[in-house]
Parts: sequence; structure tokens; C-alpha cells
Amino acid sequence: MRDSSTGSTGNTPRPTDPPTYPPANPPTNRPTNPPTNSLSSRPSRRTVLAATAGVTATLALDATSADAAAPEPGTDDKRRRALISRMTLEEKVGQLFVMRVYGHSATAPDQADIDANLKEIGVRTAAELIARYHVGGIIYFAWAHNTRDPHQIAELSNGIQRASLGLPRGLPVLISTDQEHGIVARVGKPATLFPGAMALGAGRSRSDARAAARIGGAELHALGIRQDFAPVADVNVNPANPVIGVRSFGADPEAVAGMVVAQVGGYQGSGVAATAKHFPGHGDTTEDSHYGFPEIKHTLEQWTRLDAPPFRAAIRAGIDSIMTAHIMVPALDPSGDPATLSRPILTGILREELGYDGVVVTDSLGMQGVRTKYGDDRVPVLALKAGVDQLLNPPSLDVAWNAVLNAVRNGELTEARLDESILRVLRLKAKLGLFQKPYVSRDGVDRVVGSDAHLATADRIAERTTTLLVNKQRLLPLSRRTHRNVLVVGADPASPSGTTGPPTTVLATALTELGFTATAVSTGTAPSQTAIDRAVAAAEGKDAVVVGTYNVTAANSQKTLVDALVATGVPVVAIAIRNPYDVAQFPGVGAYLASYSWTDVELRAAARVVAGHVAPRGRLPVPVQHADDPAQVLYPVGHGLTY
Repeated sequence: MRDSSTGSTGNTPRPTDPPTYPPANPPTNRPTNPPTNSLSSRPSRRTVLAATAGVTATLALDATSADAAAPEPGTDDKRRRALISRMTLEEKVGQLFVMRVYGHSATAPDQADIDANLKEIGVRTAAELIARYHVGGIIYFAWAHNTRDPHQIAELSNGIQRASLGLPRGLPVLISTDQEHGIVARVGKPATLFPGAMALGAGRSRSDARAAARIGGAELHALGIRQDFAPVADVNVNPANPVIGVRSFGADPEAVAGMVVAQVGGYQGSGVAATAKHFPGHGDTTEDSHYGFPEIKHTLEQWTRLDAPPFRAAIRAGIDSIMTAHIMVPALDPSGDPATLSRPILTGILREELGYDGVVVTDSLGMQGVRTKYGDDRVPVLALKAGVDQLLNPPSLDVAWNAVLNAVRNGELTEARLDESILRVLRLKAKLGLFQKPYVSRDGVDRVVGSDAHLATADRIAERTTTLLVNKQRLLPLSRRTHRNVLVVGADPASPSGTTGPPTTVLATALTELGFTATAVSTGTAPSQTAIDRAVAAAEGKDAVVVGTYNVTAANSQKTLVDALVATGVPVVAIAIRNPYDVAQFPGVGAYLASYSWTDVELRAAARVVAGHVAPRGRLPVPVQHADDPAQVLYPVGHGLTY
């Protein structure tokens, strides 16, 4: 089982040893003849209306289109409550869960995915998952083989909706994913991929941030994905943060707040629920909540000044959902509980102090940060008691689902408490138009996803984010007359979002297309002495070397590599392909750029800056400290050169 939204990369393979749970018999109440999972044989409007007639009559739908504005709370709540009152307890419990499922198809996944589903969930397919557990949401991952290509994704979405709407009292499913762009994106090429948050922060254009979210949201909507776990609202004030970093818009709370508001408007204007994460703020930690239990040591005053502004702004902007963080914040709750399970934080602060009444979703319940203190059977119950509405991706759905069911039966939770969260989820589904328009079309996919206009916009936005930090003796832009023969070396981390990769090849190809003669030599994130010697030998006779660096520390052998290349006398241009803090480790390079990610769109933009086809316009959204004295700022927020 792979954790959800705070994963550092978008296409990390599924672990080979996921938790093992005994397979169960297939559900007996699924449709005996499920509709074919084919986008080309999408149900007619008559079929859709027939399948949803009971729900529609009860709910008196209040959304006239997929991106309809939300009605005033309470306008149709009486009818929604009537609908909830007719649900079984099992159906109510299921509506609170958002679950992963393996496979490209809702009814006919590959055998390996059937086996994975049986091992982890006890069902064979998404359709069986819905029939057995009545889940209210499903989350897509690349590693779960949900996102192979746009038509397949749309077909999977339609199959999921058919499976749910075909059940007695069936409801549409809220399909979600983590499409932050930059280093976390589950839907890859040929969909349009934009620069990530810190790159947009460097671009300093709220208009660009809104456009990226609007286009990204429109493409998700066309694929049947209606809830995006983005934007990241964390303020990255700690350079050592191992899990947020470039996923944040920056270190200035007000600047981050402005970008968050812009993206909320973009996503929700496209009919996709935006999700501000990770409340109450994951920006100042040196520990990854996937693998440990971070503690945020901010005082209440610091939290109010540093962490709260983006979330306050998102709430004022009408954010549809907010995701919790598996972090301890003693200043907000001295109990030692993670925020996800903290009633003082989720109800006392988020609901009562900040006035938020939208959907609250947990981060993945498979992450260590939420499992350290309590067992997997207690976590979902405590989350609901704290004020959560959606329980995301538990390690064992059977354990979590039955824990909530039993908590109601033994009186620890009331049905009224479940009804409160289900009502919020139904309001959101209605706002998103899912009761009237649960299906998507092939024409919509072809018209929207990865269109030429969208791709061109992504390229233009990326050009405005590349940041030039160092340019000694005006080395950049490189001239094809004097520096035509270029060697590209450096780190080649796996593609974070289904783009072409690897970074050295993308850069070399882009420079070649711009008129240079460029060759690529991958040296990795921890180059051996052999790799370093090979790169130095390859630099002989070259006019310039371009090297990509990735999260470099003083002890990392990437530093040894760059120092050896500088010693050859060949001009060295370095590009920080993830954290911009790398520049502090390399005082000897001739020029240094920050691209903030190694996705194709950002690397190609960096190549155009190197070649002088566009001028660098980005400015640092975070400060960079001296490597030997972190108390001293080397490059402040706002630093950025141009030509």
C-alpha cells in the first residue's frame, strides 16, 4: 500500500510487500450484469436518469452543471437529510471513506491488479469495492495503474460511477487524486503538466497560478476526477523540510496565501473541488510524516503569523475541502495527538475559530505519522470524533470500516455524527454536478486534455518561473558561436509525473533543438568516483558543462562532482532541479539557475533561458542561507537576475 497525498513523487512503484489481509468472498449484491466499461458505449441520458431516478427525486438536484455554484447551506439540506435517513448504517459508514483500488478498469483489471486488490482490500475490482463497502470516494494513483492514458482514465471513471449508481440507493462517487503539478502529479503525459508550487511562487503571478489551476482542473474534470488534493497551503520556512519543500509556494505567508487563493479559484472555477493542505501547516519540519511523527514547535503566535494565513485565505475564498496533517502541534493541542485526530485543532480551531464548514479530509491513514500513537482500528474513529468528514486510504479498509461501524453500534459514535459528515459530502457532490452529470465523454477528453493551447500556456508560464541566481562574467546566455559543444551531466531522479525524462536527456535534447551540440551523461544523485571521473573525461574539449543538482548537502558526492568539473576550467552552468537551496554549496560555478522541479516543462524552460531564447524572470520565493553559516542569508526572498 502506498501513502497518499504527501508522497514525494507521483509515480513511485507500489511496494513489493504491502500489508496482507485475507481475501474475502466477492460481494453478492453487485449488479449481475454490470454495464460495459467502455467510454465509447457511454450510457445515454435516459439510462443515466433511470439509474439515478430515486436519488434525483429525493434530492431535487440543486446543481445545473458540473461547475455550478454551490447553493446556500440549508437550501436543499432537508431533502439531503431525507436521503441520508434511508441509508443503511453500512452505507453511511462507506460514504465517509475514500479508498485506493488497483487497476485500469472498474470491472476488468489485469490479473496482477486483481491479486493486489484481493491481498490488500479483499475484493477483485473497483466495482466489488463499491458494492461491498459503499465507499463515497476513490483516489487514483499511477502506481495503482489507474492513470495509464486519458481515454482509459475516463473509462475507469465512468465504470466506477456505473457500478455505484447501479446499486440500490446508489450515489455518485467522488473521484480524487493528487495533481499538485511539479513533483507530485498522478496524471501524466499527454495531459498538460504545469510548474509546481514553488516555481509558481518564483513567477509571482497570481494570474499564472490561477490559469494553471483552471486548465489543470478542466483536464481533471474531463477525466471524471472531481476532487484534487491541491493546492499545498504549507509555508516552507524550513530548508531541511523533507516532504514539502518545492511543493510549497514559498516562505512568505501572505505571498503563499495569495497563490493559494488564485489556485482555489482556478480549480473550483473548472468544476473541481480544491483542497488546501496540510492543516494546520506542515512547513516547518525536518521529519517526513510518511515515516515518522513530526512535531511542529511553533508558538501560538508563530502559528497565527506563519502557518494560518494561507488557510484563512482559502476559507475566505470558499475552499471546498481541507486536508489534515499527521503532525503534533503542542501549542494548539498539548495532548500529543496528531492534528488529524485532534478535536481542539479540527473542531476548536478549524471549525469554530476559522469558521470552516466545508469538507475535512484526512491525509492518508496509511502514513506513520497518524499510526504511531494509536492502532489502525482507533484512528478512523478518533478522526471522526475530531471533526473529519472523509477518511482517506486506510491501510486496511476492512479494519477501518468495521471500526467505525462498531463504534456506532457500541455508542462511541452516534449516527447523527456520521450524518453530519455525510451531509457535507453530499453537498459537495451536488455542487460538483455529480448527481446530474456523473459521466464524461470521449469527445470531452479529446477536446480538453493536453490540447495545444493548454501545452503552450504551460510553456509560457514555465518561462516566467526559471530563476537565475548566479551569472559570473555574464556567462549566460550561452552563445552558440562560442559555447556550441555542451556536456549535460547530473542527477536523473525518476520522472515525477509521467513526463519523458530523464532530466539530463531532456536538457540535452532541448539544447540540441535550440542549436547546440549537446550530449548527456547521467551521474546520479550520489555519483561514485568512477562516475565523476567519467564526467570529467567527457568534459574535455567541451565549450560548457550544464549540470543538474538535486538536494545537495555538504557531504553529498554531487558536490565533489561539480567541484571536479569546475576544476577542469570548462565553464559550468548548474541548475537546481529540485530545491533552490543547492546553490549555497557551489560558490565556484559560473552560473546557477533554479527550475524547482525536473519535469519536462520546467527543464525545457530552463534550457530556453540558458540559450537566451527567453530572459530569466523568476525570483526566489524562499531565502537561501550560507552553507557554512545558516544564520546568514546568502540570497534573500526576491533575489533573481536577468539579462
